[in-house]
Amino acid sequence: MKEGIHPKYQETAVHCGCGNTFTTRSTRSELKVDICNACHPFYTGKLKFVDTAGRIDKFKKKFSAAGYASLKKKK
Repeated sequence: MKEGIHPKYQETAVHCGCGNTFTTRSTRSELKVDICNACHPFYTGKLKFVDTAGRIDKFKKKFSAAGYASLKKKK
């Protein structure tokens, strides 16, 4: 390997939005993630909707009143 062209590989602290913290190795000193293995539905087995910026509520509000009629193509 050539000297001086590779980034520094170091211990990294990873902080999740759920409060879980663990260490790994990376070129960055600190990582902040939204979902980790302690809170992800695939690993926990619990059904959990990850709502980003209220998208689920916005969708429900938009289509709840009209029902399926709003999904049909307009002529």
